[in-house]
Amino acid sequence: MANIDKRSNGVWRARYYDDAGKQHARHFPRKVDAKAWIDTVTASVVRGDYTDPKTARTTVEQWCATWLKGYATRRASTVRQARVHIAQINKAFGPMRLADVRPSQVKAWTAQLKAANYADSTVYATYRRFAQIMGDAVQDGIIPRSPCSRKTSPGGGVQRPYVATTEQVWALHDAMDEHLRPAILLGAFAGLRTAETCALRVSDVDFMRGIVAPAIQWPAEPLKSECSKTPIPIPRELALELAAAVKKYAGETVVSDEIRQPCSPWELQRAVRKARKKVKGLPEGFRYHDLRHYFASLLIASGLDVKVVQTRLRHASAMTTLNTYGHMWPDADESSRAAVAVVLAARKDSPKDSSRTKRVAH
Repeated sequence: MANIDKRSNGVWRARYYDDAGKQHARHFPRKVDAKAWIDTVTASVVRGDYTDPKTARTTVEQWCATWLKGYATRRASTVRQARVHIAQINKAFGPMRLADVRPSQVKAWTAQLKAANYADSTVYATYRRFAQIMGDAVQDGIIPRSPCSRKTSPGGGVQRPYVATTEQVWALHDAMDEHLRPAILLGAFAGLRTAETCALRVSDVDFMRGIVAPAIQWPAEPLKSECSKTPIPIPRELALELAAAVKKYAGETVVSDEIRQPCSPWELQRAVRKARKKVKGLPEGFRYHDLRHYFASLLIASGLDVKVVQTRLRHASAMTTLNTYGHMWPDADESSRAAVAVVLAARKDSPKDSSRTKRVAH
């Protein structure tokens, strides 16, 4: 409901009530201005993009703080990553009102991040966080629309994973302190992630049947997804090596430090950085997670199809597997050439069409 009335001091008051029954009013020197304001509000209600004038004054920094409170139920590592992204967002847009952020400003911001030598993946992840936050502001009715869209997206960037050679994997294994060598085996031959390796308990491994079944990730949090709980079959040779290491060094976890306490991801990564310097050809940026890429390449080179590789890597979808490792499937060009060649050869060997021969002769 909306109306316009003239006050005793000669100004015109325009009023309306929102869906919650809250009154909003503004005063104008002329009736035509008051009516124009009411018409604008009415049009926004009809279009479905009406926002409360008071909440529309919310700044990006204020909304990020509110949004983060609701996001705090996620895993601690996930929340920490969100805080890193929000720090960059507030640096660029913090004092601005949410409604004042324009798509052109978002595009300029991502361009500035790239110019500052941030990796494409980092720029994209930060942008996606901003898009998520602004999208939730739309859902809450704080702003009518988000300034983030496909047109403002900077693109994720495509980076092919580094795959170590088998010789490099074994050299890295030998360069590690002996009590940490099981970690290399679990990464390269079972595809475990860093946090999964560090949290893998002796009770999570069936040494007799040859099965590794991750149940938690460091320090004692749920796994990344339900797919991450998929048991991983390992050969008898690997089971025996892990069993021997457990007997000699392990405490509660398969990978332990010098005093049989669980090895943290930070300690493992530090050990990998130290050991990689002794391995010829390993790049400076080589991480423990890159052993998982070696595991994927090993499965693909052995002729396993994408669904099997997806299951062993415990990806949620085959699309994830293909996007990351699709280029590793061998002989893609030669296989397609061979498929077409078979059809062409069959046509060449078949009897010629007599009607076609007559037409050519004529």
